[in-house]
Amino acid sequence: MLWSKSDSFTIHPFETEADFEKAITECSEPLFGPKRVYVDTKKKIGLKGKTQNIPDGYLIDLASALEPRLYVVENELAKHDPLKHIAVQILEFSLSFETSPHTVKNIVKDALVADEHAMLQCQEYVTTNNLDNVDVLLERLVHGQGRFNALVIIDELPEELEQVLINKFKFPVEILTLECYSSPKGEHVYRFEPFLVDVTPEAGVKATKGAVPQLDPSNIDTIVVPARDEGFQDVFLHDNRWWAIRIHASMIPKIKYVAAYRVAPESAITHIASVSSIEPWRGTNKYVINFASPAVQIGPIRLKPNGMVKAPQGPRYTSREQLLKANSLEEAF
Repeated sequence: MLWSKSDSFTIHPFETEADFEKAITECSEPLFGPKRVYVDTKKKIGLKGKTQNIPDGYLIDLASALEPRLYVVENELAKHDPLKHIAVQILEFSLSFETSPHTVKNIVKDALVADEHAMLQCQEYVTTNNLDNVDVLLERLVHGQGRFNALVIIDELPEELEQVLINKFKFPVEILTLECYSSPKGEHVYRFEPFLVDVTPEAGVKATKGAVPQLDPSNIDTIVVPARDEGFQDVFLHDNRWWAIRIHASMIPKIKYVAAYRVAPESAITHIASVSSIEPWRGTNKYVINFASPAVQIGPIRLKPNGMVKAPQGPRYTSREQLLKANSLEEAF
C-alpha cells in the first residue's frame, strides 16, 4: 500500500498488455529519462525464411555523446508465463536484428517522422554532437559496436526470470519493473525505478557554479559499492573481492575498477581496486567482482552533509579519473 493523509493506494494489476503499454507511454519521460526516446511501434523484423518477430518498441538512448544506444523492447505481464515467453522472444529479437539492421533502421526512422517531439529530440542530439543528420545517428545505432541491446519491461519480476535474463545471454539485457496502484477514487499512480538512474546523474540535481562537468556514460570504468566496516575489512581488503551485488548488464564490459564507499560513521570512498573478473554469484541474479590486486587507499572522498549527492544505498557508476580528482561525493558522480 502507498499511503498519505489525503489518500491511500493499493496494487492495481494490469488486466491486459494494452493497458500496460498505455501506462509505459504515459510515464515514458520519468521512466526512461529526458535523454531517451521511447518509440512505440510494432513492425516485423528479420528476413523472410529466417527468424522473424515483432518487438513491442524501441528505446533510443542519447545519454552518451559518444555511444548512443538502441534497445529493442519487450513489454510483458508476469501472469503470461514470462520465463519461457520472454527468454525465447529476446533470443529471437537478437537473431532478427542481426539479419535485418536496415529494416530496424527504417522502422525507427518512420516512427520518428510520425512523432514530431521524438524527432526533435534526435535532431537536437545530432546538432549538439556534430552529426550530419538523424539518418547518420540511426546508422550508428544499428551498425555500431555492441549494437544489439534488449530492454524488458514487466509489471512483476520473478527471480528465476531475472537470473535467466542476466546470466544466459551474451548481449546486455536491462530490466525495468512498472507497477500500478489505484485509490478508492480511481486515481492511478505508478511505481518504478527510472532506467539506469544510478548511471546517469540523479534526477532533479542541477549543476552548480564550478561543478564538475557531467561524466559521459561512455567514460564509465568504475563501480562504487557501499560497504559496512565488517564486510569491508573481511571481504574487500582481506579476500580481494566483493560479492552479491547487482550490476547493470550494459555496464559489465566497462567496469575496470571497484571502489568502496564506507557507510557512516566513515561516510566516504576510501579504497579502490582494479578488477580481474566479474562472474555470476552462486546461481543468483547478482555478481562477484574479483580484484586483480589488493585495494589501495584514496581520498577520503567524503559525503557532504546536506549535499546534493546522497550516500549511496547501492552501486553507483563513475570513472577512476574523476574519483581521483574528487574531494567529495559531489565531485565523484
